[in-house]
Amino acid sequence: MGEVKLVVQVRLLPTPEQAAALEATLRAVNDAATWVAALAHHQRVFRNYDLRKHAYGQIKDNYGLAAQAAQHVIKKVTDAYATLHANLRNRQAGRAGSARRERALAKPIVFRPGAAQPFDDRCLSWRMEARTVSIWTTRGRMKSVAFTASADQLTTLAAYR
Repeated sequence: MGEVKLVVQVRLLPTPEQAAALEATLRAVNDAATWVAALAHHQRVFRNYDLRKHAYGQIKDNYGLAAQAAQHVIKKVTDAYATLHANLRNRQAGRAGSARRERALAKPIVFRPGAAQPFDDRCLSWRMEARTVSIWTTRGRMKSVAFTASADQLTTLAAYR
């Protein structure tokens, strides 16, 4: 049986300084993701493990990302291409030879600078009683970032932390 993943949605309440570090981190991971997507498109390499061989070291070196963040960037790109290819198979991007389909295939995927980025337990550590989280950023680990969530989300987070 496969691994079950729980997703909990929280809202961070950063100070202005923390917000700047988080925004810089989002820009860096999304710049890296756009670069990886272009590499994948050019090399025609769309599987996680294969793409990792081409991109992992350069992501860490060129974008200042930690190991886990680099892995998440690669996964984010492979997931985006898997979705694109599924849409193409299901003709959601037009029939073969259509202008719409050709446009979808012609250029690499691009990520918005503020697009969401997944974080997991290797990038986060929670202090439920203080309602703060420690989170990895490109400026180092940032401690004591306040957060909030709905009562249900907080209950789930507390139960599985």
